[in-house]
Parts: sequence; structure tokens; C-alpha cells
Amino acid sequence: MGSYQNINTLKPEGIENKKAYLIGGGIASLAAAEYLIRDGHMNGKNITILEETNIFGGAIDGFGNAEEGYVARGGREMEEHYECTWDLFGGVPSLEEPGRTVLDEFRELNIDDPNYSNCRVIANRGEKLDFSSLGLGESHIKQLTKLFLATEDSLGATTVEQFFDATFLETDMWLYWRTMFAFEPWHSVVEMKRYMHRFIHLMPGMSKMEGLVFTKYNQYDSMILPLKKWLEAQDVVFDLNTQVTDLDIDITADEKTVTGIHLTRNGEKEKIIKTTKDDLVFFTNGSMTENSTLGSMDKAPVLDRSEGGCWSLWKKIAKKDASFGKPEVFCSDIDKTKWESYTITAKGPKMIKLIEEFSGRNIIPHKTITGGIITVKDSKWLLSVTANRHLQFTNQPNDVIVLWAYALFPDNEGDFIKKKMSDCTGKELLQELLYHLGIDEKDMHEYIDTSIVIPAMMPYVTSQFMPRVKGDRPQVVPAGSTNLAFLGQFAEIKGDCVFTVEYSIRSAMMAVYTLLGLEKNPPEIYASQYDIRVIANATKALYSGRPLPAEAIIKKLLKDTTLDGLI
Repeated sequence: MGSYQNINTLKPEGIENKKAYLIGGGIASLAAAEYLIRDGHMNGKNITILEETNIFGGAIDGFGNAEEGYVARGGREMEEHYECTWDLFGGVPSLEEPGRTVLDEFRELNIDDPNYSNCRVIANRGEKLDFSSLGLGESHIKQLTKLFLATEDSLGATTVEQFFDATFLETDMWLYWRTMFAFEPWHSVVEMKRYMHRFIHLMPGMSKMEGLVFTKYNQYDSMILPLKKWLEAQDVVFDLNTQVTDLDIDITADEKTVTGIHLTRNGEKEKIIKTTKDDLVFFTNGSMTENSTLGSMDKAPVLDRSEGGCWSLWKKIAKKDASFGKPEVFCSDIDKTKWESYTITAKGPKMIKLIEEFSGRNIIPHKTITGGIITVKDSKWLLSVTANRHLQFTNQPNDVIVLWAYALFPDNEGDFIKKKMSDCTGKELLQELLYHLGIDEKDMHEYIDTSIVIPAMMPYVTSQFMPRVKGDRPQVVPAGSTNLAFLGQFAEIKGDCVFTVEYSIRSAMMAVYTLLGLEKNPPEIYASQYDIRVIANATKALYSGRPLPAEAIIKKLLKDTTLDGLI
């Protein structure tokens, strides 16, 4: 966007007569509501957010207490160049520091406590492995270069395992990549290519997870809660336990206009909200956390294969016009889109001391612990665990540590617990983790007796990575749409990466600016893939200290020039 583009918008004509309805209560809708008010000059009381569950935040969740256990189904890794995200939170007041914004406190925290990992990978029941390089050979670097240069159209619906040879899938880089971003071999190689382009500036620090930034608490408390409170202060209407079941859409050769919103509140008789071309409708189509279920210490979570309300609504809408996308591409193979996570609430010194041994840090309030996930390389589940900053919850006692773990192969039998991960209770999940951390069975009770483990099964959590082609995801504002926009991970944004909070917020900004015809553009996606300095540093990281091809010749050519020292 640049400073020249970062203007105060003019008030759109007739904005006071418009109403906005946002279907879905995740970060995309909350962001769209802020931009409708901040840049669209809409009165908050004319904005209604319709959410089918009893809480807002979508995939960005976090709740519980030390007595019953905390829950966070997942967490988002972020970095400095989330331009839309930081634009959004630069306008949201901090809940803890009067006069400052969420961005102010967030940036200060990450400058004071920069992220890096002291222990990225373990094996052999607690042995810390070397993670100083990406472990790539010449053939692997050639394959990555080929992917970097390929066009998305030429790749089509190719998967990762179809593009790379089998040896690449055994490299350290693929281990770091897949566990950091939750990629599977059957996922879209186009999405992998987008990640390469979007985050190539982080390649030198990839194995140590340097360059990532994290919130003070869990992301619900640190991001969703202050944003929601700001919206409440603007009189935005929050409509919980309300499921939108269909949209009436008037479609002609030139225009598409939503004329009615069908909904039920608390399961009661269906109602219809009539809308006109002057109103706005935003739909978060698709959901990573739809049909999520929780287990307990004594109960495994159930895999809910029923069709969730969000997916059902998108399917109904998609049948009305081809420009509304193809939801079946993303939600039709649950066994390829599911994985399981679990949150551990542990009281007392035993677990704290154990995690300190692996993290190489003392656990003190508001400081980083593990610096990202620790992956168990020889785990049959491909298990990873992390303890983020301490404390993760505002009501968390200092002697309680909260850990989050997840695995990419929930249908595999464990190494210690001879059951599928998906069939395991919270207690059994903790036992498997303790085994890999080097704790003998006879000593496990000391940790189990002071811990609460809550598992979460998510049928669609990586559905956004499924192989797709152009048109499978609708444009944020489809051609001819007068009042309908799509938000979130299943709308198409050229060049940006799904499975990020940035993607959802960018979609919100694009939708508001386009439907209101504002004279302001969203910030450009950080284009580090075109920076020769970034390319040079990334290439050196791929070669892990080995001489680059023709390095001596290039250095000689650059000597005594303005590019001296580039290689």
C-alpha cells in the first residue's frame, strides 16, 4: 500500500442507508466489520455478524481454566510482513495498555523477546538432533528451483508427491516444512509454491524458526478479544447460535445480487432477511474447524463426518452459479484433510522442568519457551509439541504450564500406545508424548496425575491445501456481484498463502474496498521473491554452507562493485 496509498477515505454516498451482514464469526468477518467502519464510514449498528456457534473467533480460539483444562485447537505462525494484519491491529486498542494499540504491544514484545528454537527435532526418546541445515542434495535444490520458476497453470492439480521424487520427502527440509505448515504429500504443490514465494525471506532461519512473531497470550485473548471489544464499542450486532441455511441470489447475464438470507436462530423456525443491491453480504465460505470435536482424559474425540452447516451453505450457493466455486474439491475427502491436536494443562514443577530441559530456557512469565514446535522425527504419528510464551492464558497460574501438540498421521498406531492416535484418550496421548520425551513408564504417573489433556479432532483442518485449479475457489468479489463477497481461506487471492491469518484479513479488506468502491487499495503482498538479496540468502541456506554453483566466478565478477558481498 505504501504511505502514498494509505489515505483517509471519502465517505461513500448513501453509506448511512446500507446494512451489512457477515456470515461466519471468524477473523475474516471481524476484520471486514472493522474496515466497514474505519474506511467505509458505516455505522456499527448497521453491521450484523451471524455465527452458528456460541462463540466468535472461528479457528482462532482459546478458552478454559487451570482446574478443568485449557483448550486451543491450533495456533498461527506470523511474521513481520503480514501487511494487512498489522494494518488491522494498528487500529485496535490494547486491552492492557491504555493509549496503545494491539500492534504497539505486539511489536514491542517481539523485539524484546525474538523467537528462535534451541531444539527443533528430537528422536530416540529425547535425543536432540542437529537442525543446523536443511539437508538438501543437488537434485533436491534443482527440483525446488523448478517449482519456484513454474507457473501455477502449468502445475494444475499436481500434488507434492507427484512433483518431487521420493528422496526429497526424506530430507530435513521437508520434515521442517511439513510440520511447520501442516503439509501432507497429497496436498497441492501450487500451495507449496506460494509458500516458497511468500516466505522466501525466512528461508535462512527456517530450521531455527527465526523471524516468526507470536502473541503474548493465546491468539483468542491477544487478537480476537480486543478486536471484538472494539467492535462492540461501535455497536456492531453479534448474532450467536444463528445458522444461515441459504441465500436467495438474483442472477442475470450481467449481475448477481443477494435478495434474501435464510437463517435459523437456536434451531427455531427459519426466518428470511430481505436484502437489496444497497446492502452488503459477506460469506466466509468453507471452514477448517467445522465439526471439530473434543475429547477428555478418559475419552477420545469423535470424528464427525457429517456435513457441517458452513460447507452445506457453500454447496447450495455454488449450485446457483459457477463463479461461486467448487466446495467439493476441498471437503470431500476427510481422511486427507483431518488431523488431531491436543492441549496439555500441567501443574507443578515436573512438567516445567522437563520442558525447560528441551527448550534450553527458564520458564518465566511473558517469555518464549520452546520457540516453536519440537518435532519427534521417529514418531509414527509424526508428533510435534510446543509451549509458547508463558503464560498462555490471562487466568493461568504461574505454576501451570500449557503445551500444545499435534500429529499429521492420526490413523497410525503409536510407538508406545499401540493404538491409532484418533482412538486415544487424553491420558494415552500424554503417555505417547512422555515416551518420546524420554520418560519411562514407571515415572509417567508423576506427570499424568498433575495434567489435564483435551484432544481435538478436526475433519477439515487442512482442506484448504487440497489440490485445486483455477475456479475452484471463488474470487473475493465474483464478476458481476453487486453485493456479495467471499471471505477467508477458500476465496481466491492471487499470490497469497492460505492457512494464515493474513489471508483471511486480506480477503476482508479486498471485499470491503471493492463492494464500497473505495479509492484505497489493500497493501501489496510482500514481494521478497523479487529481491536479489533475499534470493541470494535463500540459495545459500538451501546449500547449507556448501559452495554455490559458479560461486568463485560470481564473486570475482562482483568484486569492487556495488554488489560486492552479495554472495
